[in-house]
Parts: sequence; structure tokens; C-alpha cells
Amino acid sequence: MSMDEHGESSPHDAKAIGEKQAPRVLIGRCHEIVLKGGNRWRFVDQLKHNLRGVFADIGIGRVRAEGPRIIAELPADASDDLVRERAALLFGLQNFTISRPAPLEMEALKREAIAAARAHPARSFRVATRRAEKRFPLNSMEIDREVGGAVAAALGLKVDLENPDLTITIEILPHGAYLAAGKHPGAGGLPVGVTGRGTVLLSGGIDSPVAAYRMMRRGMKLDFVHFHSHPLVSTASREKACDLAAHLTRYQMRATLALVPFADAQREIVARARRPLRVVLYRRMMLRIASALARRAGSSALVTGESLGQVASQTLENMTVIEQAAALPILRPLIGMDKNEIIAEARKLGTFETSILPDQDCCSLFVPDHPETRARLVAVAEEEAAFDVDAIVASAVARAELVRYEFPPRAQRVG
Repeated sequence: MSMDEHGESSPHDAKAIGEKQAPRVLIGRCHEIVLKGGNRWRFVDQLKHNLRGVFADIGIGRVRAEGPRIIAELPADASDDLVRERAALLFGLQNFTISRPAPLEMEALKREAIAAARAHPARSFRVATRRAEKRFPLNSMEIDREVGGAVAAALGLKVDLENPDLTITIEILPHGAYLAAGKHPGAGGLPVGVTGRGTVLLSGGIDSPVAAYRMMRRGMKLDFVHFHSHPLVSTASREKACDLAAHLTRYQMRATLALVPFADAQREIVARARRPLRVVLYRRMMLRIASALARRAGSSALVTGESLGQVASQTLENMTVIEQAAALPILRPLIGMDKNEIIAEARKLGTFETSILPDQDCCSLFVPDHPETRARLVAVAEEEAAFDVDAIVASAVARAELVRYEFPPRAQRVG
């Protein structure tokens, strides 16, 4: 411990020692889960499972549910920064704190709150108390006033109830109290895994990663399928899809990406079908192949990044014709969003910069100058009668290359 000129320990050293010695817990406050009825336990169990998964490499202690809270004991060697980064990936949490225990005594609460505020570079603060233990003699507002008054008197900080630099949170529970300096936003939504399994058509563009994120936030566990035209084009789209799949896997800990060679199917379509219908035929073939891969993975639905009217294949008429080739329901979480809204979400998600890297998307290969925007199913069926659809699908499925992802990021090619 370093000493200042008066022989006292530095507050920075005290903070470092405190972080090493004081036990910490992650307290996550549930989002939609609290609205569930008799089956809430399913959501809570999945959230606890996911919490252990996201911290699998560092390990955590006991995890328990207490009312609308999930409380997990944190290892001493896990930094606060790492805990914040990982906890922010957990769908199902409205917010969370990294808290330290304190006795159920007012003087102890004041002492711990002063220590927490002293370690934070704040000029203003507020105290926010939740009193689940109703036998504690003071109510939440009274605790806020007394603890806040002690902090202000000891450190000279300004009380700001509307926009403080620091919020000191206090949880009064039956077995003890917990204090934290700062409350952090959670990912919201439902825990991944509670609403089934889906397969995303991951193009490498801006839209499909956002669609995947939205479905994971609704509790769906996802796998990914990417169609590429290598060796007719470079491997850029494959590489982007791998990067995007790895990024998205952080929210669900495990996923599989199927890299599907699509060049032979495109050659067949180009050789035998009329030019205006190529894009519609490409998309119908992709849905057949994706359906086969999805069923093999146990998925119940396909997910796409389609937005109504955005490109030629996404007119209402074309989507209606295209989706009839799918063997599974198609979910389109972006259907009513415009491009600016999708871009804003992609930036927030952290996929935008990868998605805009230059590549040659397979759907842009051999595209006619004037693609059909109002395809008719009868006309499309006539074109598809010219080639062996089942053989094309079987060949693409057999040649699909699988990449399995785990979080923390790790990929291993398995086929």
C-alpha cells in the first residue's frame, strides 16, 4: 500500500484493495419475466443457465432468484469492467448492479455508501433504495434521506434526483443489504432459449444481423446459414458472415453457421430460366436449402432481414411467391422498418462496420438490369420445372460447411 505525505493510504490503493477483498454479487433485475404467471420459473431457470454460460470461462459462485432479482456471487479475480461487459449481453435483465453486502444497520449502510461514493469521480449523486425486507425499521424514502445526508455531509457532493453523476443503489433483503455505485442497463427482452429455435439467413449485409438480434431478444436461440458464390467471387462474404456470427454468438453462447456454396445453383438458374425471374428463383432455392438445414438443426422457423419494399425481391408480391418455397414459417422482424432505422440498430449492436465492408453478395451475381417485382407463382413454377430442384437442394446441403461458435469466441471447423 502506498502512503501519502501524511502517512495515510491513498484512496486509489484503498479502492484496489477493496475490490480484491470485498465480496461482490451481480444483482440483475428481471425485465419481462416479472410479468409471467405460473410458468415464470421456466424463464428464471433459463436466465440462470445463461448467466452461468456467459461467465463460463471465469466461473461464478451461487446463483439464486429472489423476487424479481437474480443474484450471483462473483469471483474475486473478475474485474468490474469484465462483469459489466458480460452481464450486458444477458437478455432478460432490465438493469444490473455490481453490489457489495452490508449489515442490516443504518450506520453500516451510511459507511458503505460513503466508501462507494468516495471511489467514484462524481460531483452529484442520488440514493435509490429498494426495501424487500419490510421489517427493516425505515422505509425506502427514509433510507434515501439518511444515507444521502451522510454522503453529502462527508464528501460535499450535491444531491441531484433527476440527472445525477452517480446513483447509489441499496437493496434491503431479508438476509442482508447490498450497495452498489451505479446501475447499468440490461439487454431487456426474454432469456435466449425460452421461445424455441430458429435459423437465420445471414447475408453479410446490414439487415440480417439486426433481425437475428431482435429474435434473440425475444428468447429465440438461433443458428445461421450463409449462401456464397465462391469460387465465382472472393471469400469476402464468407469472412464477413463468420465475423457476424461470432459477434452474435456472444448473446447466446453457442451457435452454428452453415456456409452453403450456391454458385452451382446459380449457374443452373442462369442457364435455364428467364432473366427477370433470376432473383426470385435464387431466393426460393435458398429457402428450400435453409429449410433442410434448419430442420436438421431442430429449428422451427426461418428468420430473414427483409424489409417491405426495400429491394426488388422484397415487394409484397415477390415475398409472397418466394415464401411458398419454404418448408418452415418465416419470421421477418424488420418488415416495417426503414433503412435508417435498421442502420441505427446495427450501429448500436456493433455489426454495422463489418456489414459495410465490400464484398460480392451471391444474390447480386448475374442479376438482370430489370428484375421482376411482381412475380406470379404459375410463371415461377414453369421456370423451375426446367431443372431438378431436389437434386440442387440435396447437393447444396451435403456440401455445406459448418462452423461452430462458443463464447468466449472460439470456432472449429467440423465439416
